[in-house]
Amino acid sequence: MNNTTRLAASIGRLILSSDSAPVNLTQSALLMLRVVLGTVMIHNGLDKLADIPGFAEAYVEAIGLPFPIFFAYCAAITEVVAAPLLVIGFLTRPAALGLFATMLVANYHHILIGGFSIPSIELSSIYAVAFAFFTVYGGGKYAIDSLIVNVLGKWLTSDAVVVEPIKVTASK
Repeated sequence: MNNTTRLAASIGRLILSSDSAPVNLTQSALLMLRVVLGTVMIHNGLDKLADIPGFAEAYVEAIGLPFPIFFAYCAAITEVVAAPLLVIGFLTRPAALGLFATMLVANYHHILIGGFSIPSIELSSIYAVAFAFFTVYGGGKYAIDSLIVNVLGKWLTSDAVVVEPIKVTASK
């Protein structure tokens, strides 16, 4: 195979193969996605907290959930607490799971009120799928979770943790 053929094959793999991107580039894209999603959700949560009664009436009561004020606070606090965790990549999976659950309820609300209308469900569906991804995948290489796992892994495999057995000698 000559160099031109190899170059064409490499470019073809880069364009067509989904796993050919450099790891750092892929992980940087995941970091950007976490930061953007989390930042927007913080804003959404703060909007809910600013008018809990209005949110409870317009969204929670509209889908028939009991205790609308309680569930309005649950949604708002989940977004305000879990979204920053997602941004920094700390407890990413549980945070993303909570956000995924709120987006499922938002999807249900949009479908109940507007039917299967793409304009009404597209944004909450995109959020839901993105949060589902982070629930399964985790925060990626550039997350505090990964840093903690790496530090714990090094600590648990280091010689400092190995406990030497105590030698007992019999005295006469």
